[in-house]
Amino acid sequence: MVKYHEPVLLNEVIEGLNIKKNGIYVDSTFGGGGHAKAILEKLDNGKVIAFDQDKDAMANIPDDERLLFFNHNFRFIKNFLMFHNLIPVDGLFADLGVSSYQFDHQERGFSTRFTGPLDMRMDKSAGKDAADIVNNYDEQKLVDVFRLYGELKNARNLAKTIIKERNNKSIESTDQLIEVLEQFAPRGKRNKFFAQVFQALRIEVNEELDALKEFLEQSPGVLKPGGRLVIISYHSLEDRLVKNFMKSGNFEGVIEKDFYGNKLVPFKSIKKLIIPSEIEIKRNNRARSAKLRIAEKT
Repeated sequence: MVKYHEPVLLNEVIEGLNIKKNGIYVDSTFGGGGHAKAILEKLDNGKVIAFDQDKDAMANIPDDERLLFFNHNFRFIKNFLMFHNLIPVDGLFADLGVSSYQFDHQERGFSTRFTGPLDMRMDKSAGKDAADIVNNYDEQKLVDVFRLYGELKNARNLAKTIIKERNNKSIESTDQLIEVLEQFAPRGKRNKFFAQVFQALRIEVNEELDALKEFLEQSPGVLKPGGRLVIISYHSLEDRLVKNFMKSGNFEGVIEKDFYGNKLVPFKSIKKLIIPSEIEIKRNNRARSAKLRIAEKT
């Protein structure tokens, strides 16, 4: 077994899914399997369908015939569920972002704490890694990545500096990138600054927001009426997409109405935004920025 983080907001997720003993539930981001195992404990003859694009997660698959695992990105969820005649399902769950396992292994290149290759691929078989972006993107594309995904105001200066440095020597490691951009780190906010830089590259490498959009757009066609959509996000870009889609069925948050003024929305909100308690945050630091939203298919 590969050790992953303690599952975040576990009780709240299980409650939010409103589990039926013979239902079908999808854990779209299996990871260490903590949430999936908790769902299995609530089932009799039900099923858990698990997805994870990281092959390392396969080491955590329990010996339970009620669980079916797919080593694929959740952006392909509808195709796999249709092929296996598993539509409609009773619940869809996703815990977005990077696992502590991925952060803690320096060879994956996700963390500023270790010297490692500029990789950041959640799927290690994918072609493009963070080094490809840093060394090959033109100035405007780098600016867009840092501004849109890292929400960095000095994105233009970061891009210009990276291009100047890579013209002399390619930037291949986390340490090299940190050294190149150290001059831009605000005093007292260095960790936050580099977290934003790494977040921006990671989102671009893994096409995270595009994958999330595709997943959300497929969710109404996968869930049965009354089925639950339960999602944990960790930064504002993800949470905004989730919030707007649950509210309106689109990513702008604009609610459409029919001729009679009835709202045309695929979901209704079950609870307001849920965040971890101080007790959970002290026990599990990864939970500190978690936001949980729950909606039910109408």
